[in-house]
Amino acid sequence: MNEFLLDNPAWSALTTEHAEFAMGTACAKRYRPGVVPFTACRHPEEEGIMELAPWMGQGESFYIIGNLPSALPPHWVVEHELPCAQMLLQQPPQQEKDSGIVLLGPADAEAMYQLINLVQPGYYNIDTRLLGTYFGIKQEGELVAMAGERMRMTGLSELSAICTHPQHTGRGYAQRLIARLCGMHAEKGITPFLHVALSNARAIRLYEHMGFVQRRVISFHRAKA
Repeated sequence: MNEFLLDNPAWSALTTEHAEFAMGTACAKRYRPGVVPFTACRHPEEEGIMELAPWMGQGESFYIIGNLPSALPPHWVVEHELPCAQMLLQQPPQQEKDSGIVLLGPADAEAMYQLINLVQPGYYNIDTRLLGTYFGIKQEGELVAMAGERMRMTGLSELSAICTHPQHTGRGYAQRLIARLCGMHAEKGITPFLHVALSNARAIRLYEHMGFVQRRVISFHRAKA
């Protein structure tokens, strides 16, 4: 496993499994607009991110993951820092056949966007679903829970968009969806990881219960051009 790739996850993804979504230069890249608002530098603490300024839209909000570069373009403003636990799966959860989980596709795009932004606004765009596989649980035709893949790199895949509609919580939907994704990854020889806010103690306990351990603390810095 190439665990070192997690030290700079967005860069690792944009230069391996997600190269098709990358825009920028040899030293600084971003996901194309509408996919996911992440930027990255090959050497995060150097000034290479200056090269990315022409690729950012005026007034656009985006995220720098990990250490901030030594200098930012003068018109960029860092608005917020979200410290997260970066967690890596050590022991895959037990797999059971779950006929209540469905594979989500293009027809679900709007429902996915509405659900995740109801629960976790700011990180998921209408085309984020293109980054990987997404599973969901529906009740009477309505999408009430979902989970999928976000940053993917060689041998590693980030679990993300793990959410349940507030009217349907407490039913174990998140755990079922995570188990399905981890089972899919185990079949492919891929190790799952995820990021969760340090303040979200309930989610951290769930992930620990399912076999994830904290690898490091890493911050998501929200900035605006």
